[in-house]
Amino acid sequence: MAEVRGFFTPKTATGRASLVPSPPWHYSGDLLTIEYRTDPERVAELLPAPLEPAADDPGAVALIWADWQSCGDSREELLDPVRAQYKECFAVVRCAYQGRTYSRCVYIWVDKDFAIARGLHQGYPKKLGSIHMTRPHPYGPAPRLKPGAKLGATLAAGDRRLAEAVVTLREPADTNGFVNGHPMAHHRWLPSIEKDGGLALDELIESGAASFEGGTPWAADADLTLFESPTEELAGLVIREPIGAYYRQVGVTWDGGTRLTG
Repeated sequence: MAEVRGFFTPKTATGRASLVPSPPWHYSGDLLTIEYRTDPERVAELLPAPLEPAADDPGAVALIWADWQSCGDSREELLDPVRAQYKECFAVVRCAYQGRTYSRCVYIWVDKDFAIARGLHQGYPKKLGSIHMTRPHPYGPAPRLKPGAKLGATLAAGDRRLAEAVVTLREPADTNGFVNGHPMAHHRWLPSIEKDGGLALDELIESGAASFEGGTPWAADADLTLFESPTEELAGLVIREPIGAYYRQVGVTWDGGTRLTG
């Protein structure tokens, strides 16, 4: 009987072909966050039991663009950038479980397969997409981090644009928003291989950063537009009222979570 290795598939004799290494996973990235309010009913319909809407501001949404470099403990991916760099765009809402407030990612698109694999493990509902965002830079035509600087961001999937934004930096801030500021409450689901067999895996889990560091957040004004698509439902989180927008550079380590139910 062969002994196969690897944290994730494909598992082999050496484990070298595994799509992702075992945690901890480390991230350095630029975040562009736009918060707004939608109809609370649109958030509630995305919260399966036993989750409930947050008691405070239940219609709050954060749409976040991120440009990441990521790696395992060996850091070897940083010197082989195709294995380290990816972008994503994700929608976060807040919810409650047993009296505690959580953040929850309800939609997310990434542009690399290894990011999808990590999402399957963490309970993020990741799909492939095309994500782009302006990169600030101190030289040349790129915007500097200063008042009045403009940053653009786009999201597309299935050959259709889903969101676009222009963010104008205003001033340094204390935080980069509140919607994505709690531990995550995610479901890990896997259908049974047997037809009509229900779920082989059905867990509600809590996870968050094992460590975090961040630069100065910048508060901003944002112009955000969502677009309809026959295969996506992001536009259902209709923009009713803007809350705020932010830019921040961060470093994060993720190293596992806790099972709440299942």
